[in-house]
Amino acid sequence: MAIRKLLLPLTGTAAGEAALSTALTIARGWNAHVLALHVRVDSRDVAPLAGEGLSGAMIEEMMSATEKESSERAHAVRSMFDRFVMQHDVILTEARPGADCATASFAAVTGREEDLVAQQARLADLTVVPHPDAGEDVSSSDALHAVLFDSGRPVLVSPRTAPKAIGTRVCLGWNGTAESASAVLAALPWLQRAEAVRILSAGGYQRRGPAAPELAAYLALHGVSADIVMFQPINGVVGAGMLAAARDFGCDLLAMGAYSHSRLRQLILGGVTRHVLENSALPVMMNR
Repeated sequence: MAIRKLLLPLTGTAAGEAALSTALTIARGWNAHVLALHVRVDSRDVAPLAGEGLSGAMIEEMMSATEKESSERAHAVRSMFDRFVMQHDVILTEARPGADCATASFAAVTGREEDLVAQQARLADLTVVPHPDAGEDVSSSDALHAVLFDSGRPVLVSPRTAPKAIGTRVCLGWNGTAESASAVLAALPWLQRAEAVRILSAGGYQRRGPAAPELAAYLALHGVSADIVMFQPINGVVGAGMLAAARDFGCDLLAMGAYSHSRLRQLILGGVTRHVLENSALPVMMNR
């Protein structure tokens, strides 16, 4: 299946330009459309605070401040988008069938980001999420987790520095779970076009399910030749070992399942998903 529509949630400008560049690189490779979506905070969401002992005047002042901040952020995001597409000669248009070049459009809506992003992602082939701003915990990204848990579609986390190429050398993080199987399915269009494919597995990463050689045989049926590397954890950290193995391969796209353990467990104890998200300097495509 070809990639024809990308969704790009933009909530701020700090990492937004790198994500725009990442999305545009993908769109140009597939002649796809990028829908940049900004979700504005609804100032009415502060109204329930009236039950917390705050006066009507205080609530009204909070709503006014929220609306002002929301408007300023929306203006900054739109300005960044307009400046970017002008500098890179991107055609602004709505998505249309049979386009022979990359196109883009911008939409701003008001509401709960996690709800609206997940809904829009259900009719996108891929959602590109900006890397969280410096100092922000990646596990708190509303857009990222909305897509992972409530869209049924893959999400690609853009690195802080946009890559020059995506999908020429692809790594698959494989542990035999349903999540990693979903990642393989989403990655198939990339795998069939890649110059080289490598399966990354490890004894401490594998769960109950098919092992890496079985995955390699399955991919061969789809015309994909993949080699296998059994990587070693670094200082006991599986995610660090996987990223090191990806770097050794010259990987420019890592596809893997997300949260095969519960998200709560990973938040408390850490895990492969969290480590990769927080430490990867390359595009990471995840499925759950």
